[in-house]
Amino acid sequence: MKKAILLSDNDSFTSESLWEVYSKDLKRYVFSQIKDEDTTNDVLQEVFIKIHLNIASLQKKESVKSWVFTIAHNTLMNFLNKKSIPFPIEDVADDFSADEEIHSAKSCLLPLIKNLPEKYSEPLLLSEIKGKKQAEVANLLGITLSGAKSRIQRGRKLLQQGFMDCCHYKLNNDGFLVGEHQDKADCKMCK
Repeated sequence: MKKAILLSDNDSFTSESLWEVYSKDLKRYVFSQIKDEDTTNDVLQEVFIKIHLNIASLQKKESVKSWVFTIAHNTLMNFLNKKSIPFPIEDVADDFSADEEIHSAKSCLLPLIKNLPEKYSEPLLLSEIKGKKQAEVANLLGITLSGAKSRIQRGRKLLQQGFMDCCHYKLNNDGFLVGEHQDKADCKMCK
């Protein structure tokens, strides 16, 4: 059950009272965007520092929740725009196992992506493997949306070339990769 802040017109908010009421909801909100406990705690700490420093500017007591979440949102967006959250390629939980009995194009996908320059591998992992939208990729990597789109497109081209080089695929007239996949012993990436 949520606690409500009940104050008379003569009372004022304190950082502690706002922390007590909103910290769990704010943490849940920040974590939903970042997905990293330590980084979430860092952003949350910055949020409450800003609340503490600006609490005197709060004029309407009935808009406290909106005010608190606006500070959290703005702090989070500033953080995401300034910093690139590292996306360790090794942490990709996948079903692209190198120990598959049947060697397929899917078997080569992750090794080929990991072999790309980080500038392209991170956006591709986020968009193609993790299923993030391009706007989310831009936020997570701290780049513009057009930058994210460009890196994803360039990464796809490099990935396409990787399949052609490694697995001897060819482009058909429509620009699609075609060919038969190599045996694992003949694959340059999956050996």
